[in-house]
Amino acid sequence: MNKIAEIFTSLDYGPAPESADVALAWLAAHDNTFGHFINGAWTKPGKTFASENPANGKVLAQVTDGTAADVDAAVKAARAAFPKWSALSGYQRGKYLYAIARLIQKHSRLFAVLETMDNGKPIRESRDVDIPLVARHFYHHAGWAQHLEREFPDHVPYGVCGQIIPWNFPLLMLAWKIAPALAAGNTVVLKPAEFTSLTALLFAEICDKAHLPKGVVNIVTGEGDTGAAITGHPDIDKIAFTGSTEVGKIIRRATAGTGKGISLELGGKSPYIVFDDADIDSAIEGLVDAIWFNQGQVCCAGSRLLVQESIEERFLEKLKKRMSTLRVGDPLDKAVDIGALVAPVQVERVRDLVKKGVAEGGQLYEPDIDVPGGGCFLKPTLITNVSTANTVANEEIFGPVLVEMSFRTPEEAVALANNTRYGLAATIWTENVNLALDIAPKLKAGVVWINSTNNFDAAVGFGGYKESGFGREGGREGMAFYLKAKWEKELKPFVAAAAKSGKSANPLDDAGGIDQTAKMYIAGKQARPDSGYSRPVHGPSGALVGEVGDGNRKDIRNAVEAARAALGWATTSAHNRAQILYFLAENLEYRADEFAARLRAQTGEDGAAEVAASVERLFAFAGWADKYDGAVHNPPQRMVATAMVEALGAMAILAPPSRPLLGSIALIAPALAMGNTVVLVPSERSPLSMTDFYQVLETSDVPSGVLNIVTGESKVLAKTLAEHDGIDAIWFAGDAETSAMVEKASAGNVKQTWTSRGLYYDLSDKAKFEGDYFLRRATQVKNVWIPYGA
Repeated sequence: MNKIAEIFTSLDYGPAPESADVALAWLAAHDNTFGHFINGAWTKPGKTFASENPANGKVLAQVTDGTAADVDAAVKAARAAFPKWSALSGYQRGKYLYAIARLIQKHSRLFAVLETMDNGKPIRESRDVDIPLVARHFYHHAGWAQHLEREFPDHVPYGVCGQIIPWNFPLLMLAWKIAPALAAGNTVVLKPAEFTSLTALLFAEICDKAHLPKGVVNIVTGEGDTGAAITGHPDIDKIAFTGSTEVGKIIRRATAGTGKGISLELGGKSPYIVFDDADIDSAIEGLVDAIWFNQGQVCCAGSRLLVQESIEERFLEKLKKRMSTLRVGDPLDKAVDIGALVAPVQVERVRDLVKKGVAEGGQLYEPDIDVPGGGCFLKPTLITNVSTANTVANEEIFGPVLVEMSFRTPEEAVALANNTRYGLAATIWTENVNLALDIAPKLKAGVVWINSTNNFDAAVGFGGYKESGFGREGGREGMAFYLKAKWEKELKPFVAAAAKSGKSANPLDDAGGIDQTAKMYIAGKQARPDSGYSRPVHGPSGALVGEVGDGNRKDIRNAVEAARAALGWATTSAHNRAQILYFLAENLEYRADEFAARLRAQTGEDGAAEVAASVERLFAFAGWADKYDGAVHNPPQRMVATAMVEALGAMAILAPPSRPLLGSIALIAPALAMGNTVVLVPSERSPLSMTDFYQVLETSDVPSGVLNIVTGESKVLAKTLAEHDGIDAIWFAGDAETSAMVEKASAGNVKQTWTSRGLYYDLSDKAKFEGDYFLRRATQVKNVWIPYGA
């Protein structure tokens, strides 16, 4: 029987190999050995390591392991190139980005084949998904380059950006980072993953062909020490990292106190929620894409399948049948569904986690399909009978392994979906649009796909919540993370006024009559400090003005619990939040003379102007509450992506020592306007204005727990708050040493931070602080992809 007859009999796929000849020829032209690309030229190869084809174990090339000296040379080249590059008009930078996009398209097949050989992903994915998206990012950001001055007035590039990318999408992650950085006017030192450096080196040649000025893009290859040299380099202004949460935390700690900009796109354990009214066949096809795309080596992979109990048995039966039709094999075969994992070490890690999941009670299913020998191949895997405590339900496996659980009600689905330290992405399948749009805002994830999965576009921001990191890549919000306010580069150190000597600091010597120690304000009630101690507050002459409670760890615990219990504040309509802030302003103005007198007693200055400024600031953010909203993106798919601006959650705010009233109001007003709840530590030196303020809160309809006030030593309370896993973001206005401590301690749950680092921020400046500056830092963007159009 001839081959055609056999095919019609078996209805099996025949091989459809993609030629590797062009990629092999390109490697041979470099003698299969590469140095770095620094200052527009190739360096002489140093100590090298092998880059292997994970499908067959063959060595593709030798790649140089970058040293600290190599990184330093690249940073110097980027620094030297920065003045001229940033001085170009946006139109001129955009032309370079356009040229890069066109050259990527011209050499798209070479990029696709090289990517598949180096990474192991099927050629269909690199050819039809990755490389077109790479070109799309450079096209899209060519436009941003020209429109930055209009859309981001008074903003400037950071300078030199250090960028570290992972091995799962080597060229796409490069495009996600380099395109916006260059559009903004930054220069770049990029380190690709050690397993997959080759397409980044090919991209370096594209930069040369596009006549990109020397030093604008520098590619330094290497292992972990090379990345550490980048994050620790003192002349790098911003770090952008995509990779594991564990490494992201290390980078957050390493950059603490340096003033570097930082964006982290980290791990995920994304839920894939299927309701009983879903189109099951479509949901299963989406699931194949969600978990077995790129062998499951995707940070936003739908690795946790949540199926409504009423359809669980039928869904799993169909899923297993579909798994049996998946083809595992040579990634260069265009008929293959699942290629090779990136390296043997990754295969072993996945196997170990699967064994652990089974040992903890999970039931393993693998289809009876052929898997090639001699490469890093694994079968698609399903683990059922899993509880929320099982390791495989919590740890990011980063392989072709799906974990399944069932739910009964939508409420239970949301609880299971959010029961993770991650918050990168989520998928919802249902034919009920009301249900889908009810569930989407309840999911703690930066991206939500409805009746679809793994949609990406340069116009739509991508990034996570919680321990999936902070920052966005793509779209307007992605551009914002490569720019900073121009005035921030001109800040001067804060110089505190010298304390004047006066009466004894012993309150027993000064206090008389009835004790009027100001209490704390927690959960809508005045609360005595757990410590049982108070702190004296002295005026400029040293005379005792009053006393406040000395807060400790237990007071912080109580305040954080109250703030988290009040998180429903974010679901209160923006109109209602605005009304309450207006009411706060009104009631504060009624008592302006009283607050001015208190300010005068604490600072010796006329407090009338500060009270007036505080009232105006509350009015300003009341006005923003229902106006600082999102957008609807129009990606080149049959979808729309709604960019929803959401609150961060429970925030800790430690006010500056100066301006006892305005210093706190200027920070809490934008946080509250955007729906966050707050634990406030007021000025350590002059806290009485904010302990008076809780009387205004009590008469202004502010729900209990929305604003909690704990007095005490800022440095001590800042550490407790920064380490607290119940706090989602922390702002600290104070000295450089404590700022560094706050940033370092915040790495525990990857909090978003803002610190003043000992610099003087004039919070009375309306032009700077009555708008986007703090609003953007008080929010995060969730992109919800919704099917739209024919």
